Amino acid sequence: MLDFILVRFIFVLIFGITTAYFRPGGAPFWAAAAAGAAVACLAIFLETRVQRASLQRLIGVAAGMIAGLVCAALVSLVLGRMGTESAQPMHFTQIVCLLLFVYIGAVTGAAKGDLINLGAFGGVFGVESGGRQNYKILDTSVIIDGRIADIADTGFLDGVLVIPQFVLHELQMVADSADSMKRNRGRRGLDILQRIQKMGHLKVQIVQEDFPAVREVDMKLIELAKIYDCKIVTNDFNLNKVAHLRGVEVLNINELANSLKPIVLPGELMRVFILKEGKEYNQGVAYLDDGTMVVVDNARRMISRTIDISVTSVLQTTAGKMIFGKYDERTHAAGAPVQQPAAPVERPDRPPRREQAVGES
Repeated sequence: MLDFILVRFIFVLIFGITTAYFRPGGAPFWAAAAAGAAVACLAIFLETRVQRASLQRLIGVAAGMIAGLVCAALVSLVLGRMGTESAQPMHFTQIVCLLLFVYIGAVTGAAKGDLINLGAFGGVFGVESGGRQNYKILDTSVIIDGRIADIADTGFLDGVLVIPQFVLHELQMVADSADSMKRNRGRRGLDILQRIQKMGHLKVQIVQEDFPAVREVDMKLIELAKIYDCKIVTNDFNLNKVAHLRGVEVLNINELANSLKPIVLPGELMRVFILKEGKEYNQGVAYLDDGTMVVVDNARRMISRTIDISVTSVLQTTAGKMIFGKYDERTHAAGAPVQQPAAPVERPDRPPRREQAVGES
């Protein structure tokens, strides 16, 4: 990054000195140098914007500018054949037509460039298109969550995992927080990244692209996903909604976890451990191994006990799945084995009971 800054500084310096030396239009030395440096800075700004644009948009801009130049040339040819008494109005009209058609062509090509199918060029641009389609950007929340490392370890993720620099900066700020809980979460996220980097079948790439005009990290992720034409991996509900509205695809870890939970049908029997009291009257709450909440009726007295329940309904929400069941004391009591009272055992050293002693006397 420092090398690019040095090269750009040298470019601005050389451009300013060259313009000051030739002094176009007889301008003063320092004014010509400032004008040259300003033009060089404008060129650097355009260069940074071009780097962020996709290949389809660049091809669209080039095709639009060529079409604009052709239209401007045809209009100039027609105006030249018409002939005018003064050449100055004709030249002005030709320049206006040139700028107008080139601008319209470039803007239209950039807007329609995403519709270009690069595969129609015989695979010339297939490497870049295929590579960018295989990129996945990781969000801060999904890194701290940690389940992304387990998913990647199973081989369900492939390609290149992109870690933006501003996400690393946010992780570092969380890891350096004064709050011990936030600090532990940030350090956990850094440990997860180190674990992912050690996986041989995955490639982790840290990108330097940033958007100074955008303050929110979520919006920066969306803009970066548009540039790379890839998906965002997250478990943030709000980012998921905003990204879909902006036309960016999202891989939500929570949705994946919910889809992998076992299917339970009403009427099935389950064995659960009642952990705490429910919100409603005479309810108990249990949790499955995957974290699914089970609300059981008539189970308030069975807290800290493992019981068999009958599933009554299943509710699927965006936050997860909830199972409702019912505990039947009569069924549980009927299924329990009946214990017979044990017969008393006479010990040899025990004195005879009172009835026997009275009878004998």
